[in-house]
Amino acid sequence: MTLFSEDFRRDPYPTYARMRAASPVVHIEAPDLFLLLSYDVVKRALLDADAFSSAVSTGEITREWVIFLDPPQHGRLRALIQSAFSRRAVTELGPRIRTISQELLLPRLAGEEFDLVADYAVPLPLRVIAEVLGAPAEDIVKLRAWSDVVLGLAHYASGDPRADAAGKAFTVASDEMRAYLSCLLLERRNAPKEDLLTHLSQAAIDGDALEFDELLGFFQLLLVAGHETTTNLIANAAIAFAENPGARNLLRTDPTLAPAAIEEVLRYRAPVQVAFRETKREVEIGGTVIPPGKRVFAMIGSANRDPDRFPEPDRFDLKRGSNPHIAFGHGLHFCIGAQLARLEAQIAFSDLFTAKTAIEVLDQTWKPRETFHVHGPSSLRVALRRWNGSSV
Repeated sequence: MTLFSEDFRRDPYPTYARMRAASPVVHIEAPDLFLLLSYDVVKRALLDADAFSSAVSTGEITREWVIFLDPPQHGRLRALIQSAFSRRAVTELGPRIRTISQELLLPRLAGEEFDLVADYAVPLPLRVIAEVLGAPAEDIVKLRAWSDVVLGLAHYASGDPRADAAGKAFTVASDEMRAYLSCLLLERRNAPKEDLLTHLSQAAIDGDALEFDELLGFFQLLLVAGHETTTNLIANAAIAFAENPGARNLLRTDPTLAPAAIEEVLRYRAPVQVAFRETKREVEIGGTVIPPGKRVFAMIGSANRDPDRFPEPDRFDLKRGSNPHIAFGHGLHFCIGAQLARLEAQIAFSDLFTAKTAIEVLDQTWKPRETFHVHGPSSLRVALRRWNGSSV
């Protein structure tokens, strides 16, 4: 089984457990990378920016993404979007998120089968992030297509002919996004609005306005990261509850468990499985010495199932109590949209799992996402049933 196989992408946890039991750090000779597997070593790699660099992008445009930047440039650029995701700003989005959620689910209440991913888990956060950015609602289909192309960069290993095709597709999409963003920025200069795009277009670092490629990098990153985590969080929750009906019914009878349920899904089926790093110098970690300049995969999904940190890690437990998972990362690159993702999930959980309608997963043979570093189904056939207090 490889990191790119369908079996691994659907259920990586047994493989993590076998490798982690052998060593917290595993060297993969081809293509010469190191997997960090235990909670402590993953957390250290995410925290120690002096030893582990985030500048691992190989693309000209993606190099401008804040997730691929080290200090001090990272801090200056991150500060520009921090205010858009402050607690107050996110809280104010609550009513709008609720409206979008109910709009998406209203046609599904008749009980007909639908795709939870395509019909709800994708459009809910994508519509929200589009509104935060300031993109017109009618452009959602276009935005989703671009997001899929960006994610396609991580579908295949380096050297795979399909990786070359994904790179070419990204080049075409980048040109389209460049033209699209140019038009939006021109509109903002002529008529500023209360949105993130206006804020970024007017922002400056040390007195210098952002370059266009920096703006494009923000746009691309937020387009993808702004919905991917929530999309997989919602879909993974549906699977986790289908596999654990006791937990599902517990949440329905006690909606106050929703915050804990969200955190347990994040731990149990982390939407983002891997954080990419590169050693800046020789590093001793987990009993292994990693030379400088080596690619490192910090396996968040494995860390969140480490039995040394989480008792009975393979048990889905809404009453786990202490749950210091690192599904949103750790340190300088802690997910800036974590509060937004949690709020979107809270509303989605309320509408899907704790209301008088019960979601029933019909597809037990779902296919995983093609991109190995995110975890979730590519589609998931479900139906909404009326809940009468018993298991469905």
